[in-house]
Amino acid sequence: MAGTLYLIPVPLGPTAPQDSLPANVLATVRPLTYFVVEQAKTARAFLKAAGTDTPLQELQLEELNEHTKADALDRLLAPLRSGHDVGLLSEAGCPAVADPGANLVALAQQENIRVVPLIGPSSLLLALMASGLNGQRFAFLGYLPAKEAERTKALRDLESDSRKHKQTQLFIETPYRNKAMFEGILQTCSPTTRLTVATDLTLPSESVVTLTIAQWKKKTPPEIERRPTVFLLLA
Repeated sequence: MAGTLYLIPVPLGPTAPQDSLPANVLATVRPLTYFVVEQAKTARAFLKAAGTDTPLQELQLEELNEHTKADALDRLLAPLRSGHDVGLLSEAGCPAVADPGANLVALAQQENIRVVPLIGPSSLLLALMASGLNGQRFAFLGYLPAKEAERTKALRDLESDSRKHKQTQLFIETPYRNKAMFEGILQTCSPTTRLTVATDLTLPSESVVTLTIAQWKKKTPPEIERRPTVFLLLA
């Protein structure tokens, strides 16, 4: 019988796992010996803080990230096929959401391997909850194009879709490009469009602010450079 693939959330920043993860999630993590992780170094730091029944150096960690070749995915399922339970970890938040772990989950589903998502922090849902925008109809768009012209077109398109469908649009950016993204939104979107900037969620420095584009233009720009941020827009 195949093992179970556990999707294990991790904190969104440098906080103790016990501060943002339920006790039953930590209890599920501790007996596991096989893990698929985005980065081994940060995963070990999390597992050390969470506590494991097996000594840290004896845990089996395999990396799955943007550098992993497609033909390597099949090998990552080997412990599951042999009956071992495996934990899937992202760098932050919930695995398989805007995360390469989704590819492993897809393969597990194809082989009828049991997949169990565990409860933990999701920056996307936390940002939506605190935004005051439409929580009944929303879409997550991942990363928008980095080049200015392409980003401008993407912003115009998603604002148009938001207006047409009354839909909240969520998207993220590489933290060092947050300032450019924010400035691009102000330059591109309608003055009446509402924009939420959600930064450092679950951390002591957390900030979630929703204003119209016109109001944002009158306000001192938020300090978001190199800080994890979710942008939400509703036209």
